[in-house]
Amino acid sequence: MIESGQRGVLFITGTGTGVGKTIVTAALAALARAAGQRVAVVKLAQTGVHDGPGSDTPDLETVTRLAGVTDTHELARFPDPLSPEAAARVSGLPPVDLNASAEYIAGLERSRDLVLVEGAGGLLVRYNQAGATIADLSAALHAPALVVTSASLGTLNHTALTVEALAARKIVSAGVVIGSWPDRPGLTERANLADLEVIAGGPLAGVLTEGAGALGRPAFLAVATAGLIPSLGGTYGRR
Repeated sequence: MIESGQRGVLFITGTGTGVGKTIVTAALAALARAAGQRVAVVKLAQTGVHDGPGSDTPDLETVTRLAGVTDTHELARFPDPLSPEAAARVSGLPPVDLNASAEYIAGLERSRDLVLVEGAGGLLVRYNQAGATIADLSAALHAPALVVTSASLGTLNHTALTVEALAARKIVSAGVVIGSWPDRPGLTERANLADLEVIAGGPLAGVLTEGAGALGRPAFLAVATAGLIPSLGGTYGRR
């Protein structure tokens, strides 16, 4: 997907919130940067963030801190920690215009090797009152989507539904990545690792270790390299 010489857009979606989408996005960006690619990172909508002192760290700042990529683009920001559509509605701010977002992303693609687009929440979270989702945007741009999931209880159903939704919309899946693999996996996590491969239709596209977001840049690059498959720039699964 991000091999040298290729251009394209890759969407990073998830099975829900808190599964590690931003860390996976940062890992992809770090690997692309290390390979000498021109990479841009887009956050369609940042919710639950207030401007000014005391605000939470936006996802793009995390990407820059971990990956060293400064070509970042936040298309909308809302103060309440809700879905993008609900956050826009309760704040009285304009909702995300996905048609305009598609044009913006297409413009970035013309001068970058890779454009990573991170969604909010899961694949079918609404961005505006028309019901538009990141799946609609991915389909409109004919771009693949990488699914980030957890290893914990409940992940199998959430992942299966997400993969099925991609297939129903004829969106190419770039694979399934576990965003945070615990240091001490239990029976649930170990069993889910095998079951997630069945749902994904083959080997996972990666497994990132728990706590990767707290690492310094060189150590994070090492985790990204070990945690993602070769087509995404890493070595995971390589014999």
